[in-house]
Amino acid sequence: MTSTAQPADDAPGSAAALLAAPPLRDTGREWRTALDWAASAVRTRDLHDWPAGDGHPVLVIPGFLAGPESTAFLRQHLRRLGYRTYDWRHGRNLGVTPTLAAELEDLLLEIYDRYGRRVSIVGWSAGGIYARELARSLAHYTRAVVTLGSPFAGHPEATRAWAMYRLLNRGAHTADLFTAEAIAARAAPLEVPTTSIWSRTDGIVAWQCCVADEAPLTENVEVGATHLGYGHHLETLKVVCDRLAQPEGAWTPYVPPAGADPAAATEPPTAEAG
Repeated sequence: MTSTAQPADDAPGSAAALLAAPPLRDTGREWRTALDWAASAVRTRDLHDWPAGDGHPVLVIPGFLAGPESTAFLRQHLRRLGYRTYDWRHGRNLGVTPTLAAELEDLLLEIYDRYGRRVSIVGWSAGGIYARELARSLAHYTRAVVTLGSPFAGHPEATRAWAMYRLLNRGAHTADLFTAEAIAARAAPLEVPTTSIWSRTDGIVAWQCCVADEAPLTENVEVGATHLGYGHHLETLKVVCDRLAQPEGAWTPYVPPAGADPAAATEPPTAEAG
């Protein structure tokens, strides 16, 4: 696992940013998500080595074609650590609608009003794009943003989900989302602490689209997850929990544990998952 700045030749808007979706050999390895889930189910039973949460609320947004079941493991783990977790309340993510942004803003404000505390937002894949834009609109109410394999810095053509997205989302509203200007705007840094978690072994999204430009409160952290496994990949969970456990207003960049290797093979389960 490494914390890294974006390579200069992969900057959004450069020729190198005109990317293809991951090769089929990488997509075919997405089956490893089942091993990740089983391993993490065992390794997260004991919370002794995990940083305790401070009780602040965390909103978790699923990726395209995914629903609350996809983020259940992550939300349950965060809840056990002491956070107050929330699903996004929109069922399966089928793409952006004209009213979605306003509805998510209402939800964030509702959560903020309930606890009187800023809300951290964790977004997986396309959910991370929503998380970033939500934080951009409501920075005062947002504590931090963590994205998991989210292609906010490129065109969704560089994903294996693009054909299905086009099938389910048509019209001028959708076209406006993917102009060069709109993509550049989404890649702009946020005012709140932002962690982009990405993986070279992502078989759905070109990893270069998930890496942010350098900014004072922005960081990129590499892990060895599959795209479908981010929410229950052990090392990814450790990064998410480390970032959420930081005291509010005292953000510092992530420091990987000594000897961490993002390219390490998926650890097999050692006991029956619970």
